[in-house]
Amino acid sequence: QVQLVESGGGLVQAGGSLRLSCAATGSTFISYAMGWFRQAPGKERELVTGISGNGIRMYYADSVKGRFTISRDNAKSTLYLQMNSLKPEDTAVYYCAAKYDSSQIATWDYDYFGQGTQVTVSS
Repeated sequence: QVQLVESGGGLVQAGGSLRLSCAATGSTFISYAMGWFRQAPGKERELVTGISGNGIRMYYADSVKGRFTISRDNAKSTLYLQMNSLKPEDTAVYYCAAKYDSSQIATWDYDYFGQGTQVTVSS
């Protein structure tokens, strides 16, 4: 079982950037496909991006393509999300997620979630 802790959220103006981090403990990090979800007030939690265990394959939701970049450092058991050109509609709680031994990075059936970090983009 893996434990996930996010950091790096905050308040930023539209057009600005933020970098989220997710530290994983308790299991072999490379064995997990990883992803970032987000949930805005009154909306369903949605998958934003995913990455394979070896970091070669990535998936992005259309709403963030070209603006967000997911990456991972398996030596540090850490997942990252670089968010550029932020928009007010990116405002949400962002969750790090993991699923064991899976190649399906674009499906929503992740098993483990962190506690979330708030990202607020002002207009």
